Amino acid sequence: MNKRSVYAWVVAILCFIILMAVTPAIPQSQEYHDFADQREFLGIPNTLNVVSNFPFLVIGLIGLILCHYRNYFQLRLQGEVWGWTCFFIGVAAVAFGSSYYHLKPDDDRLVWDRLPMTVAFTSIVAIFIIERIDERKGTVSIIPLLLAGVISIAYWRFFDDLRPYALVQFVPCIAIPLMAILLPPMYTHSMYWLWAAGFYLLAKVEEAADKPIYKWTHHIVSGHTLKHLCAAMVPVFLTLMLAKRSIETERISLFKTWKISWTRIRENDSKVESYSCTYTSVPVEETS
Repeated sequence: MNKRSVYAWVVAILCFIILMAVTPAIPQSQEYHDFADQREFLGIPNTLNVVSNFPFLVIGLIGLILCHYRNYFQLRLQGEVWGWTCFFIGVAAVAFGSSYYHLKPDDDRLVWDRLPMTVAFTSIVAIFIIERIDERKGTVSIIPLLLAGVISIAYWRFFDDLRPYALVQFVPCIAIPLMAILLPPMYTHSMYWLWAAGFYLLAKVEEAADKPIYKWTHHIVSGHTLKHLCAAMVPVFLTLMLAKRSIETERISLFKTWKISWTRIRENDSKVESYSCTYTSVPVEETS
């Protein structure tokens, strides 16, 4: 590990320690378990919040199979294979963990809801490090990041403090879109990362507006159910990206690509504005 990596880890750890020292603990609110839609169909409690997790199982299994079936995704690096395998395992496990939680929501079951999501989050961060920063560092970071996620959940459960878990969940939400925009990609179709991030953001909005959405839809569907469906679109877009992408011959970041496109648009606009017409006089012959 070079000096720059050591400094980065030291700074990150110091920032975490300072954050934990200066911020108050965030206990798990019991109101979180009081979801808007608590209807029961076919003997299944909270039916829609349970069955809306099924897409996670489908896309998780599809992605997991394609990761290993004749290398359909054409993953070139071993670290990528491990990272995407962990990601799709986490996605598929969300279906079981979240369904188990929503059958009878409480803190004990919430652990199994959050654990697979944390596996997916941390795997994505490792994948980004592999693709955008350094293959070796990203591969080595897979296990530490997964452990950090597990520890954050254990810390919450034992000390009733959500701060470490909040970092694990929300830091990737900021870091991944920024890295997708600013860092040169190894592969094409980088825009799919932003589509995935957009759907995840929409899912969080729907989660926060669980009861208002349930009211606005005249008790047809709640925000939390829609949150599950939108969140499932994240692995859908990432699976499509993996299926379509190829090696990027010119590694140019999205930001630089947008900047070049914007410059060309401005140049074209300036050419149109500077365009001038020259009029010539045409003699008119008078008739007697």
